[in-house]
Amino acid sequence: MKYNKIMAQWIVACVVLMFVLAGCGTADNQQANGANKEEKVIRIGYQKGNTLNILKESGFLEESLKGQGYKVEWKVFATGAPLLEALFSGSIDYGHAADGPGIFAQASDKPLVYVGADLPNPEGVGVMVLRDSGMKTIKDLKGKKIATLKGGNHHYLAVLALEKAGLTVNDVEWVYVKDASQGRAVFETKEVDALASWDPFFAGVETDLHPITLTEGIDYHYPNRTFYFANVHFAKEHPELVKIILEATNQSDKWANDHKPEVVKLLSEMLGIDQKVIARAIERRTYGVEKISKEVIQAQQEQADVYYRIGLIPKKVDVSKDMPIDAKWTPELLK
Repeated sequence: MKYNKIMAQWIVACVVLMFVLAGCGTADNQQANGANKEEKVIRIGYQKGNTLNILKESGFLEESLKGQGYKVEWKVFATGAPLLEALFSGSIDYGHAADGPGIFAQASDKPLVYVGADLPNPEGVGVMVLRDSGMKTIKDLKGKKIATLKGGNHHYLAVLALEKAGLTVNDVEWVYVKDASQGRAVFETKEVDALASWDPFFAGVETDLHPITLTEGIDYHYPNRTFYFANVHFAKEHPELVKIILEATNQSDKWANDHKPEVVKLLSEMLGIDQKVIARAIERRTYGVEKISKEVIQAQQEQADVYYRIGLIPKKVDVSKDMPIDAKWTPELLK
């Protein structure tokens, strides 16, 4: 009897163990399935006020991805540099940043690929002085302080403006700020003499403070393109998704060009910026995606060469090595 009792207890224990192991297997399967679902997410980095911001709100991308089994996870960044850092690390798959951060990344041998560009927006950057400063031209900036984000598109414009006026980068004192709000603060309180800025923040300063924009109406042969970048692994493994994103962005951009009052309202509510400011920023630009081309590469190379010449980057950069033409993801752009 004692033996039978022991055997019965042993059998019960074995049955219980089998159920536990089966349960663990189910949990493992659920986790594996969850991991598979996680892989079906496209992670996109954007900055407030740029074209991916409009794409996010328009829903064109989500509509284009229907049937593909992918969801979009949007991550906001204050500037292009941290966005690209997230791209290198694999925290995001795709993103949008200005020309300068791309050059800095290449100079640091960071892995990225340019997959597309925005149409030029030369009026979206400017160098300003307060009306009571007594300064009227770029030449008047000699010996003065200019606030800018180091290496930004507006910084490059300021360099081009100085050199066109016969000055050099050493003829002024550069005050590097961490973001647009700090730049405006030191400008408004007269801690600096001039401010280089970019839209929509540039438009905000123009609207609120009525400064003199020293670069207004002058052609510096600077297109001021911003770029679409992809994580190298993502672009290699999913060129069809990159193409879908670019084409959906162009679709969203075309909608934006035809519905600017709606875009003004949309961005104003999202960013908490007055509609007059947003209107000024978007009325002076045309939205649209541009393919990587020889012309696009040449302009980016010229900027990289200037950055090396004035010591912003430590070595010469061949931008074309990360800017393939006619890649698998090159979009079909409807006019």
